[in-house]
Amino acid sequence: MNKTVVINVVGLTKNLLGKHTPMLSRWAEGGKVATVEPVLPAVTCSVQSTYLTGKMPSEHGIVGNGWYFRDDCETKFWRQSNKLVQSPKIWEMARQLDSDFTCANMFWWYNMYSSANYAVTPRPMYPADGRKIPDIYTQPSNFREQLQAEFGQFPLFNFWGPTASIASTQWIANSSKWVEEKCSPNLTLIYLPHLDYCLQKFGPNQDKIAKELQEVDAVCGDLINFYEQRGASVVVLSEYGITSVSQPIHINRLLRSKGLLAIREEEGRELLDAGASKAFAVADHQIAHVYVNDADCIPQVKNLLKETEGIDYVLDETSKPDYHLNHSRSGELIAVANSNAWFTYYYWLDDKRAPDFARAVDIHRKPGYDPVELFVNPQIKFPKLKVGLKLLKKKLGFRYLMDVIPLDASLVKGSHGCIPPTPEMGPLLISKQSDLINASSIEATDVCELILQHLTVGKVKGERLKVKG
Repeated sequence: MNKTVVINVVGLTKNLLGKHTPMLSRWAEGGKVATVEPVLPAVTCSVQSTYLTGKMPSEHGIVGNGWYFRDDCETKFWRQSNKLVQSPKIWEMARQLDSDFTCANMFWWYNMYSSANYAVTPRPMYPADGRKIPDIYTQPSNFREQLQAEFGQFPLFNFWGPTASIASTQWIANSSKWVEEKCSPNLTLIYLPHLDYCLQKFGPNQDKIAKELQEVDAVCGDLINFYEQRGASVVVLSEYGITSVSQPIHINRLLRSKGLLAIREEEGRELLDAGASKAFAVADHQIAHVYVNDADCIPQVKNLLKETEGIDYVLDETSKPDYHLNHSRSGELIAVANSNAWFTYYYWLDDKRAPDFARAVDIHRKPGYDPVELFVNPQIKFPKLKVGLKLLKKKLGFRYLMDVIPLDASLVKGSHGCIPPTPEMGPLLISKQSDLINASSIEATDVCELILQHLTVGKVKGERLKVKG
């Protein structure tokens, strides 16, 4: 098969290509740029699963970055097992065409325990003393030690949170080249998250994110040169576009005000009690899955949501199939925000009663996505001093809480998840194999087949591949 590399530049849109991305822009001029019709929800896990399976969420089952696991009455975000994806993946399809096919998955999500040949993904260690230690999971397992010996410990705290930076994206790029030189897979999938951070902090304002655009452009230029010199076809891809937002919607507070959401108190702080709630929301950027445990309350909840400012529309059992979200993991209702609004997970009414993890970077315990984790609380007078004292406690072996995250949703200026107002504000795909792209816009479900065509052009007869599964 033809060597193919897919570089997923999160948040890249046509509107962002320009003076701050000279390498990508120049490279794109030699090929074709197509917009991608977004999946709903346009969030990481759902979109990546659609790209890698050619299926919609109603079939592959990834209805968001997280959802409510009804059997154990818990909301879980950022699970990592590939077993959660309920459709065949592109590397499995490719092996139907060539049994010798190999694939490297470099940081795309659901990257643990898959049938990909090579895999690298974040996997922190959580010792009993409360520490969070950066680490990775790899397939084969000995890559874990070799990669971190070569490039240093994976910079987890630059991957997400207030100190997010180009360091994590550069580490991923370096490790991808290392795997290529060592294993030379037929298909390499590379995830570059750098733009995701600044776009959520500042919105799609090129002047405010010029530095970040230049940084990711340099990484992309280096990767493209490296792989093209090795005879690879390169595809540059993005998952979604980020729109400017100015209206946070506190959907769980709304449900609580109507007596629908239950709270459990622990040491003076409040925890959302999903199993005891008549209704609650799993907030995920501009999408909220609303789980209604009491079916009699569905009409009341639906009307409440439809009347809420900032919510564009609400899907129910009759309309979910229209958006391919009719899956058992979906909420009984799904609220979709306007392009200038987004959903918080906040459910407490008094910040003094917020759970301790609310002020920390804690992506697994929060019952929803929290982009405010990208900020340091501006009310802390000497943030570096506070962080330094916390790290000293860590070094001395004491328990500590890195409670430096604000509870001010108005800080967030960019979000995604809904269908953007224009195609130019949505995801894109760039390839020099212009003959394989027959339109200026392609459907998200076609990305999988298009990658297969890059792998097999000149190898498999017929203009269109149809792979079972």
